[in-house]
Amino acid sequence: MESAMEMAFKIRASKFRHVYGKAYRKEASYENIRITRNAHDSSFCCVNPNFLAVVTESGGGGSFVVLPLEKCGRVDINTPRVCGHAGAILDIKWNPFNDHIIASCSEDSTVKIWQIPEQGLTGNLSDWLVDMHGHHRRIGYLEWHPTADNILLSAGFDYKCLIWNIEQAEPVNVINCHRETIFSISWNHEGSLFATTSKDKKLRVIDPRTASVVAEADTHNGSKASKNVFISNHKIFTTGFARTSARQYALWDIRNMSAPQHQNDIDSSSGVLMPYFDYDTNVMFIPGKGDGNIRYYEIVDESPYIHYLSEYMSSSPQRGLGVMPKRGCDINKCEIVRFYKLHAGKNLVEPISMIVPRKSEKFQPDIFPPTASSVASLSADEWISGQNREPIVVSLEDGSVTNTPKITTSKAVQKQDGVLQQAPMITTYKAMNRTRASGDWRSNRPNTIASETVPNNMVESMSEPASVKNIKRLSYNEDYVTIRENQGRIQKTKSMFEGHDSEVPPSPPPPTEPKQYQRKMWSPTSPVPANTTVSLNGINCSDSELKKAYFQQQEEVRSLKEQIKLKDKRINQLEDELRLVREGSCSHRESNC
Repeated sequence: MESAMEMAFKIRASKFRHVYGKAYRKEASYENIRITRNAHDSSFCCVNPNFLAVVTESGGGGSFVVLPLEKCGRVDINTPRVCGHAGAILDIKWNPFNDHIIASCSEDSTVKIWQIPEQGLTGNLSDWLVDMHGHHRRIGYLEWHPTADNILLSAGFDYKCLIWNIEQAEPVNVINCHRETIFSISWNHEGSLFATTSKDKKLRVIDPRTASVVAEADTHNGSKASKNVFISNHKIFTTGFARTSARQYALWDIRNMSAPQHQNDIDSSSGVLMPYFDYDTNVMFIPGKGDGNIRYYEIVDESPYIHYLSEYMSSSPQRGLGVMPKRGCDINKCEIVRFYKLHAGKNLVEPISMIVPRKSEKFQPDIFPPTASSVASLSADEWISGQNREPIVVSLEDGSVTNTPKITTSKAVQKQDGVLQQAPMITTYKAMNRTRASGDWRSNRPNTIASETVPNNMVESMSEPASVKNIKRLSYNEDYVTIRENQGRIQKTKSMFEGHDSEVPPSPPPPTEPKQYQRKMWSPTSPVPANTTVSLNGINCSDSELKKAYFQQQEEVRSLKEQIKLKDKRINQLEDELRLVREGSCSHRESNC
């Protein structure tokens, strides 16, 4: 029998071994929020250092509340909401580089981008910033790119993943390699790859710019949903169910997907496990949906790779969890992670701090290394062209930038004669080839973002990264011309069906001043024009009405194309019937002769 001394030496040393969870007091929580009762397995909650957003129960569409963090306590039942979706909202995510921009996806098959005012909502917000159509069924999951500004990934129940360029309000690429429902999506640390799990029990690693599957493996054999999260640029952590319905986790290396590096069963509960990884501490938190426990593990480079630390236990089950970015945690209390727990049986959102016990009140650099900042490493165009960069990290002690990430290129970019040339992608869109208006819209970017300062020499060495969150609104003139062109096509098609020609209304003449054709820019520091109107067929329309008319015209064009296909099919059928009738009449004449 081993002595107590020998057993003590076998205990693995770790500075996170005594991490404990501490729930906030009731007056510091958020009460009286009608949390959604949707059975979808997303978090339904997201948070940043300024705002808390929670999807709420509503009839006749989807909505979510946005609350300033300091407005805790009992929430007024008439609190303003974001309510522009026609269907239930399934996921929401804050832009990591702009604390006032949030994305939402819904059962109405759209992705919408919203701007939250500096002081928070003062009334219901139904005017979106960007409205994106591309999925044909409801959209379940969203993930912002970790290093490139204005790049968003969405996964829908049409088995497709779309990469969106928010600046152009268009898809960059469509990934159509799935044949079953997608359960989860996650980017790697530099944003060069993303991973998915699906109902066919496969884990796929996908290159978003070539739409190709880089690696694939059979994961958990259970029938319930599995989740995944990248823990580095080449390692993935997954959770799921075994064939015996036991909950389990696994660690994968995409360089060898023949078998997991480590796999273990957790328990036999039925709730879906939702992993959250802290890059700074290498600690994996695994809460279960429908139970009140949060287990946490430390992940290292040596076998067995995953070490159990401890568990936060609660009798109240959770419907979802929001995670505060590290720059919003309280470093004075040694808080390494803060969760915002949606109580399943109450209208309550409860913050839970994960704390490393330390006696000293000084800054602890060993548990608070430099963390990802709110400054993007790349612009959308730079990432689309094939460039990769690690995140820009900032010190939590003094707010200074501590790294200059190097540029790497993806496999889609080849070097020829010393010049980087982009290789052809499987699916491309005009967003990648569209030329900008005259002048560089990034030339007036400041070097200071919020409370973080980027040195001038660093900004120059990084070839002007996307440090200012500029999101372009849809150009009213471009939409106007596009709508008139679509109207012409529709009228032509209708005249074909009716059997006569009709005159197509000519497109409006170009404006005399070229400035009117320049794409209108929006920045968080400048107000959005509220009363902008455009004349459409002699009727003055607002920007939101113009957008709706534009997308309605697109739907009409799509339906007319389908009608043309059906008409061609019917013509072929009639020709076949006519041929059979002719053959029958000829054979009848021959028999009479």
